[in-house]
Amino acid sequence: MSLMKKILAFNTGSSSIKFAFYEMSEAEHLVFTGSLTRIGGQNCTFSVQDAQGNSLASESVAAQDHDVAYDYVFSWILSDNNGCQPDAIGHRIVHGGHLYSSPQRVTPDLIASLETLIPYAPEHIPQALKAIRHAAKLFSGTLQVTCFDTSFHSTMPPVAKLYALPESVRKEGVQRYGFHGLSYEYILFELQRQAGVEAVQRRLILAHLGHGASMAAVKNGKSIDTTMGFSPAGGLVMSTRTGDLDPGVLLFLLQQNKMSPEAIKKMVNLQSGVLGVSGRTDDMRGLLNAEHADEAARQAVELFCYQARKYIGALSVVLGGLDTLVFSGGIGEHSPEIRGRICAGLEFLGIRVDERKNSTHSAIISQDGEPVEIRIVTTNEELMIVRHTMRILNKLKK
Repeated sequence: MSLMKKILAFNTGSSSIKFAFYEMSEAEHLVFTGSLTRIGGQNCTFSVQDAQGNSLASESVAAQDHDVAYDYVFSWILSDNNGCQPDAIGHRIVHGGHLYSSPQRVTPDLIASLETLIPYAPEHIPQALKAIRHAAKLFSGTLQVTCFDTSFHSTMPPVAKLYALPESVRKEGVQRYGFHGLSYEYILFELQRQAGVEAVQRRLILAHLGHGASMAAVKNGKSIDTTMGFSPAGGLVMSTRTGDLDPGVLLFLLQQNKMSPEAIKKMVNLQSGVLGVSGRTDDMRGLLNAEHADEAARQAVELFCYQARKYIGALSVVLGGLDTLVFSGGIGEHSPEIRGRICAGLEFLGIRVDERKNSTHSAIISQDGEPVEIRIVTTNEELMIVRHTMRILNKLKK
């Protein structure tokens, strides 16, 4: 029997921190999972639950930046987890650039190379590096592992990675990378667990629809295309990000409106998406509640669903057909209204939603006998981080 190992996972976002603590042996035992959301905002919330979903902590906190947020999170872990020392700590790193396509052990050289990738993901990598440094101070000598969101899409064919830009620019690493890879990895593992290995060898579209949103075309278990490109701001309309945007718009804003690059970065990442269209909220539930009385809210929801529907069509062409559509992420898992509206009009592809199954969040929500199976799979990026970290730990113990 293998010895039990304790693994702490950190999933750092631009305005949130999610974390989980697992005890790993033959079985995967969740001890607690938590989050600190809306960092830098007014409604910053810290919450922790145990494996049964019981609340261990739930409070509003003042976290004006990630440094304060990490102090708070690590303080809780150390005090409320009986000062438990993890055997290893895993971190989600949004962007591996052209340097990394697999999980890596944290070393000074790795930290230095990640700092060179900050221009690729300036809203995410600096915050993740802060998490690594915080953990190194508190858990000196403990193995830390980085898990890259871009790794999953390294299997895309060269043409799917290519931008129509001069070679001198492409040599700087400007290409399509794709993101949400840890989520997609977990979804494939879970799909295989539920439906067998043949289920992941089919033509799949995986839709991770949350605050950030993307889709991936997967064939024979490998990513062959995805909606996000060089950065997590591209592709689908998201909560606060634009999704795909004509570069002429950015040139117009730079030249005519005299906006600075910093102001444009803030607009594209934090002030756009359904928040920008609605002018009121980035929360899909709030928009659905308001759309009957608010035309801007209705337009925001309609645009979100329209763009998602359009990309399902495009990715189906890339795949040469479609066998399975999987919804995941906060919106994909919990909003039958959005799932139904995205699928409406795709009947010609064999996509037909069973309204009863959809309304009750059944594992399979497609109508019986239809050529395309529609599934809901709950994703778990933190557990994927734990699994990768455990593999690195085991290799080092050999």
